[in-house]
Amino acid sequence: MRYLLLCLNLLLFTSAIAQQQVDICVYGGTSGGVIAAYTARKLGKTVLLIEPGKHLGGMTSGGLGLTDIGNKYAITGISRDYYRRIGQHYGKFEQWIFEPHVAENLFNDYVKRGQVDVLLSHRLSSVKKTNGTIQEIVLEDSEKPAAKRTVRAKMFIDCSYEGDLMAKAGVSYTVGREANSKYNETISGVQLMKGHQLPDGIDPFKTPGKPESGLLWGISPAKLEPDGTGDTKVQAYNYRICLSSDPANQVPITRPAGYDSTMYDLLARLIEAQPQKRTLNDYFIWSGMPNKKTDINNRNGFSTDMIGMNYEYPDGSYGKRAQIIRDHELYTKGLLYFFGHDSRVPQELREQMLKWGYPKDEYTDTGNWSPQLYVREARRMVGAYVMTQANCQGKEVVTDGVGMAAYTMDSHNIQRIVIEKDGKKMAKNEGNVEVGGFGPYPIAYRALIPKETECRNLLVPVCLSASHIAYGSIRMEPVFMVLGQSTALAASMAIDAKTSVQKVDIAKLQQELKMNPLADKSTPEILVDNDDQALTTTTGPWRLESKSKGGYGPSYLIHEGQGTEAASVRFTPNIVKAGKYRIYTYFPRLAKSASELGVTVSDGKSQKAIPIKPADIVVVGQTSGEWVSLGEYDLPKGKTASVEIAVKQTDGPVVADAVLFVPAF
Repeated sequence: MRYLLLCLNLLLFTSAIAQQQVDICVYGGTSGGVIAAYTARKLGKTVLLIEPGKHLGGMTSGGLGLTDIGNKYAITGISRDYYRRIGQHYGKFEQWIFEPHVAENLFNDYVKRGQVDVLLSHRLSSVKKTNGTIQEIVLEDSEKPAAKRTVRAKMFIDCSYEGDLMAKAGVSYTVGREANSKYNETISGVQLMKGHQLPDGIDPFKTPGKPESGLLWGISPAKLEPDGTGDTKVQAYNYRICLSSDPANQVPITRPAGYDSTMYDLLARLIEAQPQKRTLNDYFIWSGMPNKKTDINNRNGFSTDMIGMNYEYPDGSYGKRAQIIRDHELYTKGLLYFFGHDSRVPQELREQMLKWGYPKDEYTDTGNWSPQLYVREARRMVGAYVMTQANCQGKEVVTDGVGMAAYTMDSHNIQRIVIEKDGKKMAKNEGNVEVGGFGPYPIAYRALIPKETECRNLLVPVCLSASHIAYGSIRMEPVFMVLGQSTALAASMAIDAKTSVQKVDIAKLQQELKMNPLADKSTPEILVDNDDQALTTTTGPWRLESKSKGGYGPSYLIHEGQGTEAASVRFTPNIVKAGKYRIYTYFPRLAKSASELGVTVSDGKSQKAIPIKPADIVVVGQTSGEWVSLGEYDLPKGKTASVEIAVKQTDGPVVADAVLFVPAF
């Protein structure tokens, strides 16, 4: 009897460990996942954040330090707070370039401050769904799959790059690219474009001119389909590579186990075909990060993208994905070694590469190599609404927006094939698309939820419902954070209202995102943009510029420096709560601007003139401009304070764009 009781107690204890009940379960510790979990905790919900790997932050902490933004106006709420906190680390108001460990430390800080329960090294095994509602999920230890545990929750948020929870819950999804005809698009299907392309004439065969010798590594025998044809192929993945040029912080780039120099034969021919290209930047987007580090990305015809080698990843087993990840790591490490040591690489290029090494202080538990492959696109939900090219270009505008995107419609190459031109067969890349020229646009809440008939308690902010080409614009890390916050708030609201995610009050959701942007009831900052006509007053000739992506928001005002007529723009905030505010004004990156302009700040009682020289403003990273501090002021409630930007010199254009009032209390 005593033995029986002991066994029963042990069984109950084991069950208690193996099962967990929370309000909201977030699957995937990507940047969006961390912010979703943090938001849910700030809203008072119990939360479990599950990450199959050992690190939080996904690509943001995995090497993508040159943040893809498009337009900072689109980045709101806690996502914007994240980049402000990165800025604090580097002694700036906000910063969009950073080292991987700085990014990861900040994500860890969010879960610590939010008191988020985190479960690392656990991945999805199965999903139990009843009557359109997920009841529980079963997890397995990523390293010991036999060890299982169960999580029950009222709401689930799939923040993984792969959409595994979405797929196992039986939600409709697609992989690959749609035919243009599917959603009346022009750039979704097959596209043989000039971007990141091989020059004409590079022979694709192992023995030049002899097809019978076989194709060089990395070239597919697939034929080129007509433009706009849909398929199940996936845009290329790569690693965003962090290297160091500091000899004191370097691990040498050595020959990786399994290295095969024939994988780079096409690259050797490319180098030979363009003797004028003799810098690393000709073959990589080699971007500088703080402290002598890099974020290296794909460039031109043959680079870090492992084109055509990831098709089985989205729907692949964990074992298949692990093999694809290993293949990409070997390819990329081999590429770096090739540039530094292969005799076919010109000596000047080899010497440049040998100045770099893996950073000693990054990825210290994974051999100084990122644990996160850049999964640009995997599964995409087919949800209650599908975002398309028309949304990106403003031809169709949704009214249930709960976040914005602003990046170029961007797809990396999808296949490397043989085409015939002027009677000669040559290697070409296919699938690259880079089409922009549009302003920030809203992302539908309906694109973040499944059809109600499929699942009523799941939200999907990363593998959201979008066509291939629209996803190429939306799929940016800061946007995933914005959508993570929005879905966490929606999940919380659905719990409180005892309803489905499809029945959430959209107007209330939008209002809460606006009035409580940090999910902590703090006083929101006040933005006065030039588009806010009720809060801006112009004097003199100003032109509205809406086509340039250099501004903050949809447009900016520009004075071309003509004439002697006085010209100014006054920004007048409506201060809801009196107190100290730090004031900033936005200056877009311009090719040429006036040598000086005058800024006058009024606190309602006195005025302060602040001369600004645009030449002194350094714009860092892939961003359209910079916020420039105008100081800290005690501002009264109401509309008595103002900031005026005036033309002081007419030797170049002057821009008036946006003014920001950040509470300092």
